[in-house]
Amino acid sequence: MKNYFIYRIKHSFFIKKLYILLGSIIFGFLNRLIKKDKQLILFVSSTGKSFGGSPYDIYKYIELNSKYRNYKFIWAFEDINKFPLKRDFRHKIVKMDSLRYFYISMKAKYWVTDVNIERSLNYKSKGNIYLNTWHGVALKKIGNDDKFSGRYDYSNIDYLCVSGEHDKDVYSSALNATSSSFLECGMPRNDQLFNTTEEDNNRLRNKLGLPLNKKIMLYAPTWRDSDNNGVSYDIKIPINFKKWKEQLGNNWVVLFRAHDRTTKLLDLEFDDFIQDYSKYPQLNDLLIVSDLLITDYSSIIFDYAILRKPFLSFGYDYDTYRTERGFYIDINRIFPYGVIDNEAQLLELIKEYDFNELNKKLDLIDTYYMNYSKGRATEICVEKLLGDKID
Repeated sequence: MKNYFIYRIKHSFFIKKLYILLGSIIFGFLNRLIKKDKQLILFVSSTGKSFGGSPYDIYKYIELNSKYRNYKFIWAFEDINKFPLKRDFRHKIVKMDSLRYFYISMKAKYWVTDVNIERSLNYKSKGNIYLNTWHGVALKKIGNDDKFSGRYDYSNIDYLCVSGEHDKDVYSSALNATSSSFLECGMPRNDQLFNTTEEDNNRLRNKLGLPLNKKIMLYAPTWRDSDNNGVSYDIKIPINFKKWKEQLGNNWVVLFRAHDRTTKLLDLEFDDFIQDYSKYPQLNDLLIVSDLLITDYSSIIFDYAILRKPFLSFGYDYDTYRTERGFYIDINRIFPYGVIDNEAQLLELIKEYDFNELNKKLDLIDTYYMNYSKGRATEICVEKLLGDKID
């Protein structure tokens, strides 16, 4: 029911305008009245669907630093029983989009998220300090540039992380962000990827129960829009994984990672060859253990490029997706071998990958899309957000 309601708000001009106008006026008035807790930080990751991403890295950095020992944390989740967050005086949970959630957002001085806090409304006051890390370099159209998306107005954000020059161009139009808010540091979640070792790879493989003597392929397609008014966001992948197992099973294991907006995987069965890691909270672990990434149009490739490992695009619906959603980039310039729409060709490239093609693309990504990402984003974000005001 909630998915349907959100879908109708986004896709109905009148309902969306009414929701934004009334909600912003009411909550804006209340937020000016509510006294701020100067030691309270509200965290939201993937609109309450995750206990990970950049907000998690910022949270752990603050929690483990004795300089910030007096700060308290509240995480907002869609399912308050889903994630293993301890609950005590410093650590609390609130249900996403509940009335208490909106009250907490008005009470907390500090907001940290990778999507949004205000739920398309505009009620932030001068007493709230708002850090938005965002959640990926924009490959496909987002925010106001996506005709099916909700309204985005990030003009009141204090700090917005940018990974490269490309982000600045996109966020100004798609998010209505101001250049003064841009924090040139990359995304905190990517800091870990700059310092990984072979020991980390082996340790994580053992943790995840993955073989050391086989290559690991991460298959991570992006989500598809709903065809039933937001009731579900199912996806059906046109891949014959039985054929893949016959041809690759002796040397490869496939980790399947669905987007967090995907509600159901249709006609896909998992076994020892293809394993489901869609609910695994730490995406970086999967990036580190994998030897090859296959996606369609996901910005995950920019994160993966930090590791200097090969990636491919299997864009089986490229023409349709390009027409309906649109891209900022000619993605044939970004992906080695361009967009592949033929399963047989994809299988051959998995077996015989030319690293010269990869290196050309990595140079382009480093220069324009990730030129601010150096592995210190978490530290920079916390220093900007909190400074040394409280012992």
